[in-house]
Amino acid sequence: MSEKVRHLDQVTDGLLQIEIELRQLGVWQTESLPPEAFQSTQPFCLDTMDFTQWLQFVFLEKMKALVEAGHALPEVSGIAPMAEEHFRGREQSGRELISALEEMDRLLSSGGR
Repeated sequence: MSEKVRHLDQVTDGLLQIEIELRQLGVWQTESLPPEAFQSTQPFCLDTMDFTQWLQFVFLEKMKALVEAGHALPEVSGIAPMAEEHFRGREQSGRELISALEEMDRLLSSGGR
């Protein structure tokens, strides 16, 4: 198996793990957000959606589309610190989700190396 295929498999597994963690936290939504929620000009759509909504409806959707179409993946990722900030002071620690995001940041930033 080529290094590129192995890396894509790891990214795909990582995306699935992020989805699993969102479901475990009880924040996975079955209904999409209204179109205006996607009109944000802020990083992570902070003005129109919750961080976990951004993960589900923006990050996971875009990453899945990139993988399925065979397009290049982002070469830098720093999502885990946003998750840490999101969960700071909340009842749920989000630790497992943060760990999954740390792994995704590592996979994307290393380009599979």
